[in-house]
Amino acid sequence: MEGAIKLVEKIDSFLWNWPLLILLLGTHVFLTVRLKFIQRHMGKAVKLSVTKDDNANGDVSQFSALTTALAATIGTGNIVGVATAISLGGPGAVFWTWITGVFGISTKYAESLLATKYRVKTEDGTMAGGPMYVLEHGMKKKWLGVLFAIFTSVAAIGTGGMVQSNAISAMINDTFKVPYAVTGVILAVLTAVVILGGIKSIAKVCEVFVPFMAGSYILGCLIILGLSYETIPNSLHTIISSAFTGQAAAGGFAGSTIMMAMRFGVSRGLFSNESGLGSAPIVSAAAQSRNPVRQALVASTGTFWDTVIVCAITGLVLTNTGVWTQGLQGGQLTREAFGTIPVVGPIVLTLGLITFAFSTILGWSYYGEKSIEYLFGKKAILPYKLLWIIMIYIGSVFSLDVVWNFADLANGLMAIPNLISLIALSGVIVKETKKYLWEDNLDEESNDEKIAM
Repeated sequence: MEGAIKLVEKIDSFLWNWPLLILLLGTHVFLTVRLKFIQRHMGKAVKLSVTKDDNANGDVSQFSALTTALAATIGTGNIVGVATAISLGGPGAVFWTWITGVFGISTKYAESLLATKYRVKTEDGTMAGGPMYVLEHGMKKKWLGVLFAIFTSVAAIGTGGMVQSNAISAMINDTFKVPYAVTGVILAVLTAVVILGGIKSIAKVCEVFVPFMAGSYILGCLIILGLSYETIPNSLHTIISSAFTGQAAAGGFAGSTIMMAMRFGVSRGLFSNESGLGSAPIVSAAAQSRNPVRQALVASTGTFWDTVIVCAITGLVLTNTGVWTQGLQGGQLTREAFGTIPVVGPIVLTLGLITFAFSTILGWSYYGEKSIEYLFGKKAILPYKLLWIIMIYIGSVFSLDVVWNFADLANGLMAIPNLISLIALSGVIVKETKKYLWEDNLDEESNDEKIAM
């Protein structure tokens, strides 16, 4: 058993290093070029995200689908992940995180387009979609779809559920001295109340919860920046110059190079926005949208908000407050930065971390549910949800490093079949984009959905 654990750790460490970094970033750049810099349509995409498409097929509004995806995407990585990147790669890592987010918009657009195009309408009238359906119906490779669904259902319980509940119980215990078991019970109950109602219940909560939690966190960051606004220009200069010259954080690796700033900035950006992972397209397929391109544009704003805005503003706060020079590591940097707001700052940060982690639980529960549905049919959904709720409690109480390493490995393995489909079907992506966007037919209806299962 010990040998198996070490093997999983080694594979996990190898996969989440250069192999996935090169594969993900390479796909981002490839799709950006093929789609003629789709990022230039971000203004139109944001407008569509708050525009209802009521007469279209789908289970929830495009805005609800977006906030559900953001619930899963905006997490502790936006706070602690960016701080870790700076502590290891210096302030220049912020620039590379931002650049990764910009290029990642094209991949989020592409995978959501395919998920919407190849989604199916099940016998009860609900939508089902995601990379597993793209792999089956678009590439005719069902075995790859099965692999993706297996990896997703495992990763959902581990990294999407147990890791988040453990982080929440630890933060509440550290800040408010509430016992882990008490937090575990409360979390399990709250999770059950939301996820047992299905996607409409999850989306309804996320539609209100996500804008509030993200807005509160951004407001806290803006207040911190406002306290020392005069140094913001210098901080921006430091971030940009360090990205191309290299500058280590105190206590970090001495003589930080450009490659280190790039390595940690890119990796944290990729992990944060999940573009290319294949998770967000699962909920994109449930959105009410008259054609794949409309939904793809809306989904692409998720990467914009997550990395281009939230991660960037976190990085600017950590640089502008000067905490990165104090030899602190990871989350310590963020706590020190928010400590510049007396009394209220640490509370805002703690609540931000808790709400970000809980929202991740809600979003990933749907990803796991749809993966199980693909593998075993609708009859397996309720047992999976009940298992999910139990695991939320277990994750709150116990530290299960073995489970987390295995789930993290599954999380990385999800990306491989998804990225294969994006590259193989890039011609379809370009064709659909030309038909609806480049030829200005965004209001035209599509009839891609078919009855299945």
